[in-house]
Amino acid sequence: MMRRTLGIVVIFCGLLLAALPALAHHSLNAEFQMGKPTELKGILIKVEWDNPHVYWNVETKDASGSVTRWSVEGLPPSYLHRNGVSRTDMLALVGKEVTIHGRLAKDGSKLMFGLDFVLPDGRVIPVGPKVGDDNP
Repeated sequence: MMRRTLGIVVIFCGLLLAALPALAHHSLNAEFQMGKPTELKGILIKVEWDNPHVYWNVETKDASGSVTRWSVEGLPPSYLHRNGVSRTDMLALVGKEVTIHGRLAKDGSKLMFGLDFVLPDGRVIPVGPKVGDDNP
């Protein structure tokens, strides 16, 4: 009887450990406001092209000239690459003004989940899931 109980506990612990990686990834709905996208305008100052998500740092100025640094989270590099966006494309934008559409963090931090970048010439660079995209 004791041996059987120990076997069940070992199997249960193994299944629990196997499920941990699935719990590590967050839901966009849990972290970001998923209503209407917000617009952020500023100067792109840094690109972090790493897995599991690409991050961009953007500096914005308010009416008084005060500078605020935002972090913009995107999808993995592989997703962006499949949609025609390369690391080289993004690094070429460092120092340039961009407009970013995205979802603000629920906790009020200076974090946004990016959907697209709009360049001064009107070109749009998609960096997040499109409407109806169920496979980001």
